[in-house]
Amino acid sequence: MRDDLQISPQAGREPLLNVPWTLIVLVGALVGAHAARVLLGVPADSFALTAEDLDRGRFAPLVTHLFVHADWVHLAMNSAFTLAFGAPVARLLGRDLRGGLIFFAFFILSGVLAALSYAGVASLMPPSDPRQGAWALIGASGAASGLFGATARLIEGRGSLGPIAGRRVVGMTLLWIAINAGLGLLNLTPGAGGAPVAWQAHIFGFAAGLLLIGPAVVIARGSRSVHE
Repeated sequence: MRDDLQISPQAGREPLLNVPWTLIVLVGALVGAHAARVLLGVPADSFALTAEDLDRGRFAPLVTHLFVHADWVHLAMNSAFTLAFGAPVARLLGRDLRGGLIFFAFFILSGVLAALSYAGVASLMPPSDPRQGAWALIGASGAASGLFGATARLIEGRGSLGPIAGRRVVGMTLLWIAINAGLGLLNLTPGAGGAPVAWQAHIFGFAAGLLLIGPAVVIARGSRSVHE
């Protein structure tokens, strides 16, 4: 691993004004999209991802659902999650335009893969009552989980990109699965207001982040090698 692929161990202690511009733009987009929807009185379901969308080949909701939230609490939680784990990833990919575009693509692709994986599992496990089979995904939590997955590899590498099978990565993965499965199955997810939570998408998003961060760094940094 080359030194120019490392992030500072003090990165998490930097003041807010030193947050990478890419992360500020991303969170600003999340907040702006929610504010616009609320002011215009547009229902969140209008931009949600549903099984019907995928069945009919409507793929735009794979992206739009990431920028729609149920309420301000839902938005605040996902924005805080994105800020907490997005900063080290954004710094690793670079503060220039190229790094910024790759960071945005990483975020969106993590969310898309999380949603597709959730849809695949849902299609394999139909409920006993067909009337309960409908689902609609909204929120950036799947994509934010991808940032967490990428950060797990940075923690493993102590600022550099560590191996997927590293001890810390495996431990964080198991813990993330246990937390989301436990809270999701018990319907105790904070900020959900008792609404069903697609906890499986959080797990799939985390896995997507673990896998995608390596190729993202290679693209961002050209031929410079990373540990897989």
